[in-house]
Amino acid sequence: MAQSADQLPHWDLDSLFPGPESPSFLRAWDQVAKSIDEIQTFFDQKGIGGASPPPAGEEVAVVAWVLEHLNAVLTRYMTINAYLYGLITENTANESAQGKWSELQPKRVQLHVLERRLTAWLGQIDLDRVIEESEISAEHAYFLARSRDESAHLMPPEMEALAARLAVTGSSAWGKLHADVTSQIQVDCELHGERSTYPMTAIRNMAFDPDPEVRQAAYRAELEAWRTWQVPLAGALNSIKGEVNAVDNERHWSSALDRALFENHIDRKALEAMRSATEAAFPHFRRYLKIKARLLGRQQLPWSDLFAPPPGEPPSWSFAESREFIRDQFSAFSPRLGLLAERAFNERWIDAEPRPGKVGGGFCMRVRGDESRILVNFAPNYDGMSTIAHELGHAYHNLDKAHRTMIQGETPMTLAETASTFCETIVQKAALDQVGPSEQIHILEAVLQGHCQLVVDIASRILFEEEIFERRAVRDLSAQEFCEVMTRAQMATYGEALDPDQLHPYMWAVKPHYYDAEGSFYNFPYTFGFLFSLGLYARYQSAPKDFSLRYDDLLSRTGMRSAADLALEFGVDVADESFWRESLLVVQEDIERFEALVESGQQH
Repeated sequence: MAQSADQLPHWDLDSLFPGPESPSFLRAWDQVAKSIDEIQTFFDQKGIGGASPPPAGEEVAVVAWVLEHLNAVLTRYMTINAYLYGLITENTANESAQGKWSELQPKRVQLHVLERRLTAWLGQIDLDRVIEESEISAEHAYFLARSRDESAHLMPPEMEALAARLAVTGSSAWGKLHADVTSQIQVDCELHGERSTYPMTAIRNMAFDPDPEVRQAAYRAELEAWRTWQVPLAGALNSIKGEVNAVDNERHWSSALDRALFENHIDRKALEAMRSATEAAFPHFRRYLKIKARLLGRQQLPWSDLFAPPPGEPPSWSFAESREFIRDQFSAFSPRLGLLAERAFNERWIDAEPRPGKVGGGFCMRVRGDESRILVNFAPNYDGMSTIAHELGHAYHNLDKAHRTMIQGETPMTLAETASTFCETIVQKAALDQVGPSEQIHILEAVLQGHCQLVVDIASRILFEEEIFERRAVRDLSAQEFCEVMTRAQMATYGEALDPDQLHPYMWAVKPHYYDAEGSFYNFPYTFGFLFSLGLYARYQSAPKDFSLRYDDLLSRTGMRSAADLALEFGVDVADESFWRESLLVVQEDIERFEALVESGQQH
């Protein structure tokens, strides 16, 4: 049944499969299982990753066969994996989907082990000759070269296989526990004299409420809820970080950060250039927070006011209005982007309604071909609208990569945020150009909130994770110690702009990325992608002709070149601190514009 324009939509997963027990899903499941088994049989016969490698001279044909069949099975696996993940994240109490998801994990492990065997073998052969003599290998040259580099960081095959199997009942299980627990937390909160129970997603959305009493009550209730669940969540985090340390050590990574840099296709020089530039910009962000504190009648900003709207009637962005605005602004950039947005809305790619059992936050996942699905917890404000634009940017990136193979499309997080941030910037600039001074304050404040999260808060998360990994190498940490490390990191980055007695010590429990063993240091790629995208947008503004074609081509190749090499095609040196400082100038200009509007009294 079609939904009215005023309803918050649920996404359509039925067009993928009618259910996890349906004949079409079970056929797809069997096909994936058989394909994985076929690849394993081939690996065993050819000695890939084993004691007896393929005879000399067969490498070219063997690599070609593997690339073809691995791409095919990854394509099919993507759809059933995305389907089950969608069912679970829209309702973590879906026992049928949870059961199938659990059954899928051994297949995931089997694939992972095969990929590790392939990586180890690729480090032993003459890849240059293979790439020169095979068209399909030449098309996957970047992947093959990275595999050769990664092979130096692999354990013996039997240990890699064991680590993959143990992760199912180890880090993956702990991560699943975090998702299941946090999505089902019910929070007791008193608002305006009435006590009620709310899902955690609703409580966290109250951080955007215009009423300071609501924000403060929700903040205190949220912290109390996290305190109630801190023991199992601390146990999960200790287990995950401990496993990462142990496995990374066996793979001869000097640290989890070094592994994360490799996985994100950048080096320490680029990271340090970016971190140096962002640290130099902290005073500007603190100035913004102090301006906001004055705007709200505060000396210092408590955490409960970090996401508060400015005084006065904020501009409302209903879902229907957000849909129309996004479509129009995307179309102004390029018809192709506009059509992608219209398709996403029309074909029900988006799940927008906050509700019990649904996971918090937002994400976009590719499900098949050029199709994606987007989960958000929509609030009728500018931030809600821009979040949809952000996730649609990911969907556009998936569209641009659709003609590439699965291996070619494996994008590092440093580049995965490029299109999403670019799309956010498109709607931001358009919104500011179309409203009066008072509404500009509300929009700029929402924009600066996001910028502050991507630069300052992300910096605090990097500091937190650096210290946690270092201390976890010695022993477990208590929940209280996690809280102490988190608040110390927040003070180091937010500084005197925030009230030190009202921080968020349980942010380590809130963020799901800490609970992903494969996503250690998930944080810095967001800052990288944000600032890299701002730099690209500045180049678009200065030379818009043919930009969208070059931009689409870059997005299609984010899994085929390093971040540094792709950036150079647009005249960007990511190891040069000046580039990051130039990108941050865009943010500083927004802060200055915000301050001028506030000082002129335009908020009234």
